[in-house]
Amino acid sequence: MTLTRSAALSAALLIGVTAVASCARTRAAEEAYPPLGQFVTVNDRRVHYVQEGSGPDLVLIHGASGNVRDWTFRFVDRVKDRYRVTVFDRPGLGYTDPDPALTGPFDARAEGPEDQAALLHAAAEQVGVSNEVVVGHSYGGAVAMAWALNHDPAAAVVVSGATQPWPGGLGFMYNLTGTSLGGATFVPLVSAFVPRGIAKTAIAAIFDPNTPPDGYADYVGAGLTLRAESFRTNAQQVKTLRPHVVEMSKRYPDLRLPLEIVHGLADDVVPIDIHSEKLVEQVPGANLTALEGVGHMPHHIAPQVVEDAIDRAASRAGLR
Repeated sequence: MTLTRSAALSAALLIGVTAVASCARTRAAEEAYPPLGQFVTVNDRRVHYVQEGSGPDLVLIHGASGNVRDWTFRFVDRVKDRYRVTVFDRPGLGYTDPDPALTGPFDARAEGPEDQAALLHAAAEQVGVSNEVVVGHSYGGAVAMAWALNHDPAAAVVVSGATQPWPGGLGFMYNLTGTSLGGATFVPLVSAFVPRGIAKTAIAAIFDPNTPPDGYADYVGAGLTLRAESFRTNAQQVKTLRPHVVEMSKRYPDLRLPLEIVHGLADDVVPIDIHSEKLVEQVPGANLTALEGVGHMPHHIAPQVVEDAIDRAASRAGLR
């Protein structure tokens, strides 16, 4: 057997083992963390949502690497007594279908925040949502701002939102997994073989300098994000976000809706000085609440502050 033939057989074996292991982990993640809500179909794509409560409509949008479970972990229970709360999985994450035109293993394109907002807004209309307060966390903050720009909600709330162009890059991991080659080769390896303990380490880093609430890491379903397709989609969405917020930010001064912003001063994931401190200056009448000692997850570390911001936005919009 020649070295070339041996290498080819070894590569084929690795690909086969990786595919089997990745599929097994996907099945295990979906069995452990099944859909929490219902589905609506938009343009032949299933959109997963959870809807609870009664009152004015409140839409919650999760951030990168997330799903509906980030918001349904305790927060929905805090507000469903006075709002009808609808929580969506963003495209390609949780159980909402990605754009089928962008799912090839070597395809590095991704749906930007405006495309995502359009899909979720169409889904919201189908389930009866109207005159809504839309809330977005982290990457979801960009989607909430796209919703505000294009779909006329009653008000918006941005929590630790990635809403502005930022200097520099995103680091080695996103630069690798968000490319066509990395998405096709490295992502399946991560999906198949990365130790599951890494997820809790990553969650702790996202909350830093704060501590995740008891039970959060076990509830949120990080295994769903480690599915190969979701992992690839998430990386590509993050890697391609900047050009979208470059263009969106030019339109922020045209907004005339109540906008509340909540951001931790200790947030090293989406720094407040790059994002929310600029956003509050761009949108007329916007209000920023900055939280001392709070990192990237205010809706879990300071949930009352986020509740208050939602209530203020709803009151300013005449909904309360």
